Amino acid sequence: MHHCWFNGTIAEASDTQININDLGLLRGYGLFDYFRTYNRKPFQWDWYWERYERSAKLLKIPNPITKEEAGEVVSQLIGLHRQGEVAIRFLLTGGYSFDSVTSAKPNLLIISESIHYSAPADYYNGIKVMSYEYVRDLPTIKSIDYKHYMILQSELKEKHAADVLYYKDGEISELSRSNVFLINGHKLITPNKNILEGITRRTVLELAKGDFEIEIRPVGFQETLDAEEVFTTSTTKRVLPISRIDEHVIGSGKIGPKTQFLLDKINDLVKNW
Repeated sequence: MHHCWFNGTIAEASDTQININDLGLLRGYGLFDYFRTYNRKPFQWDWYWERYERSAKLLKIPNPITKEEAGEVVSQLIGLHRQGEVAIRFLLTGGYSFDSVTSAKPNLLIISESIHYSAPADYYNGIKVMSYEYVRDLPTIKSIDYKHYMILQSELKEKHAADVLYYKDGEISELSRSNVFLINGHKLITPNKNILEGITRRTVLELAKGDFEIEIRPVGFQETLDAEEVFTTSTTKRVLPISRIDEHVIGSGKIGPKTQFLLDKINDLVKNW
């Protein structure tokens, strides 16, 4: 059973209602953040909260809750989930509007959700992604605006692709909901612009710094195709190999040894979180 905190009350998520004059619906004016538990504890809570606050400031939506209050709500939602791991979604909108533009006060929903896992075989075979020339608007913000990804759903299915790789002017940025890394020799390379700075990305960079030479810089599309190994990182995927970009096979077409090394590292970290 999923629950939702809204305006100080926790109820079943399916019973939570929001008015139709909310600016999230009327204008797409809103943001979200998303994290999960390991061993029933929020993973990297401080980092996720920091990013949520930063997104709210950049979108100029006042944050209506303190970190301590939010932490208490999250604890309650985890407790109501009863057993197993849970994902938590923060959804902050511009709030209700009398004229479709002016916000009276923001609306914040904190929602517990089931975790959607990648297929175990994907960690061995890797996933196929489809390239698409596009840069998200305000990419440093976890905005609710995913219209391009939604428009591409039928094309992704036709091409048997698990996700879309965004690029522009010959440089890659990110997948629709996750970051991208390349491995060449002892170099671990990841884009530095037009991206959401993912918390799992940050975690992997911390875990890798003793074993790799890290380069955070512009990354070419052709350079990505030519890389020894490519992988993506996100809250639910952790470290997931990318074995195909369009019809181009990366490396051996399976998970590479260095990607496996980093996947093992993050798996060890979360095991004892």
